Amino acid sequence: MDLHHESTSVAVRDAAGKLVTESVIEIKAAAILELVRRIRGSLWITFEEGTSAAWLYDLLKPHVTKVIVCNPRKNAFLNAGTKSDRLNQA
Repeated sequence: MDLHHESTSVAVRDAAGKLVTESVIEIKAAAILELVRRIRGSLWITFEEGTSAAWLYDLLKPHVTKVIVCNPRKNAFLNAGTKSDRLNQA
């Protein structure tokens, strides 16, 4: 999940890393929980540390298998170049 001021971008990948779906939803509890409810199986969610991270963590924790909040400054992908919201994977 990539949180913005009024929306959040969501990319869903399966266990093999294959992109299943992408969407942009409102950054409102009801919209986020509706998306989570539609996804079947064990769900791990990750997003970057930021001003909404604590709120989102508390919202999601009871509804998913695992929540991971990452520090973008310590992301290993950053060693290969500048930060981009979308990683190009071969």
